[in-house]
Amino acid sequence: MINIRTKQEIEHLREANRIVAGAYKVLVKAIEPGVTTVELDAIAEDYIRGEGAEPAFLGYRGYPASLCVSINEEVVHGIPGKRKIKDGDVVSLDLGSEKNGYYGDSALTVAVGEVDDKIVELIKVTEESLYAGIEQARVGNRLYDISAAVQNHVEAHGFSVVRQFVGHGIGEQMHEDPQIPNYGTAGTGVRLKEGMVFAIEPMVNIGGWEVKILDDDWTVVTIDGSLSAHFEHSIAITSGEPIILSDRG
Repeated sequence: MINIRTKQEIEHLREANRIVAGAYKVLVKAIEPGVTTVELDAIAEDYIRGEGAEPAFLGYRGYPASLCVSINEEVVHGIPGKRKIKDGDVVSLDLGSEKNGYYGDSALTVAVGEVDDKIVELIKVTEESLYAGIEQARVGNRLYDISAAVQNHVEAHGFSVVRQFVGHGIGEQMHEDPQIPNYGTAGTGVRLKEGMVFAIEPMVNIGGWEVKILDDDWTVVTIDGSLSAHFEHSIAITSGEPIILSDRG
């Protein structure tokens, strides 16, 4: 069953996501050559706790940190550690918070220093595909209208969408039904209704879509070693435009 959220619940979700968005404003400024991924994790945790919330990822299914930091060919779930960010790296961050029993979740990718045009395009297209999906999150549309919009935009630019990992519902749990793949057939899936809250998160590779999990049981990498980007927003479906709960504007 897919949860339908009340206006009060959506306000709680907005607050949890506001905290995530605020953390990103600090994190993006901190990303520079020489900073370690564990230092970024500490920044994220300190910010979230300072806002009276809890880091949603810390301890979730045994995850050992508050922030996921995935670099270059790492797609998602990179565990922070002693690794230093270098000039030219593609850095994807994924972060969640919990406050008042409700969850926020968002992700973004940045390039560090000078990178080639293909990397710039990868990041741009991945973010654009997120907004293409969000545009389809409207009352009366079908779930896979979101998925198809993401896939069509990505593949039109010659990139591929990761298929093993998906977006999801979000609310009183970090991951709720439904799963939201980043590929699918438009006009299929459940009918979208006002009050549904989703985390839509395209993961896009320069090369093939196939991925694998490393021996740490968390870090997901592209099988062909190609670079990857990741963007995510938590959104609420309304009677009109979808609301981006995790908007960083």
